[in-house]
Amino acid sequence: MDDSCDPIKRDFMPKDLKPMLDRLGFDGSVVVQARQTLDETEWLLALADQHEQIQGVVGWVHLCSEEVEQQLKTYAAHPKLKGVRHVLHDEPDDEFMLRADFQRGISKLQDYGLTYDLLLFPRHLRPAVQLVERFPEQRFVLDHIAKPDIAHGTVSGWKEGIYELAAHPHVYCKLSGMVTEAKRGAWRAEDFKPYLDVVFEAFGTDRLMIGSDWPVCLVNGDYASVMGIVIDYVKALSASEQEAILGRNCARFYGIA
Repeated sequence: MDDSCDPIKRDFMPKDLKPMLDRLGFDGSVVVQARQTLDETEWLLALADQHEQIQGVVGWVHLCSEEVEQQLKTYAAHPKLKGVRHVLHDEPDDEFMLRADFQRGISKLQDYGLTYDLLLFPRHLRPAVQLVERFPEQRFVLDHIAKPDIAHGTVSGWKEGIYELAAHPHVYCKLSGMVTEAKRGAWRAEDFKPYLDVVFEAFGTDRLMIGSDWPVCLVNGDYASVMGIVIDYVKALSASEQEAILGRNCARFYGIA
């Protein structure tokens, strides 16, 4: 991490998040992998055993490995493993997700009842559409609305890709990770409205879920203000729609009772 990440160059643990969850009225959260190691997956599952607030884990397995099925069998035995993710947007090949070995791994997830989180930049949306088309029964969720260039107000290109991806009903979207793409230390809530308008029109209120991207979001905001972007936006919706976006859709997608 470079100097821009100074606010998060320390340990962040469940006890740090719990008071903020309580303050905003959230029962818990789903924790998502950051490092591409089996050790981290095991560590996250161990934390979930210790902390009731962790209601689900999205871990990492080596999807391109010949051993992926054994890894899935091992970790999916844990009731709190709900899905997996690969840091696709850091791969040098923008079409990494179209590799035969990667897709072989994706093809195994449904057998274990696992979801897949799509971590992308806008340039990855087109190959992502091809991926989800090939696996119509697999549940996917787009993380961080695909990280559009909010700092410069860029909508073109990203918008079209969002509509293409959202046309597939087995794909959901997380309303998260937006502040890291906004002006550093100078964003306003209205900066996000054009992007939220697009994803709400594209996905509808039954396939959207709030997310924080905590603690990464702390490089450009605090937890309450970051969550407030979505909480305030949905106040114009019905109570049922608000409940769906602020929790129910997430629980349904990840299979959280």
